[in-house]
Amino acid sequence: MAFALFALVLLLSFVSDNDKSVTIGYLGARGRMPLGVALLLAAVFGVLLVVIPATARIIQLRMVAHRHRRRARPVMQCSPVKLTESRKPRGSWSDVVVAGSGPAFRP
Repeated sequence: MAFALFALVLLLSFVSDNDKSVTIGYLGARGRMPLGVALLLAAVFGVLLVVIPATARIIQLRMVAHRHRRRARPVMQCSPVKLTESRKPRGSWSDVVVAGSGPAFRP
């Protein structure tokens, strides 16, 4: 909040210091306004010229990513696997022997 207030004070100081009236012409339109206001408006329009297309592109990329995420989700329709004798583990923790007294795992 303090930074925003400080920036506002600097902006008002800039506009009030540059109060010389200048003629602005754009696409056949002409007008007079203080230099500080003209520079401020030019900066605001320059930011908008960048922010609007960038926002549109970000929205577009998010929509494409959302579409790809939706398509990439696998549909699980398989039955659970039953453990048969060949798939059961061959050893258990009770087969672990103290080091040095024999094999650590018996098949």
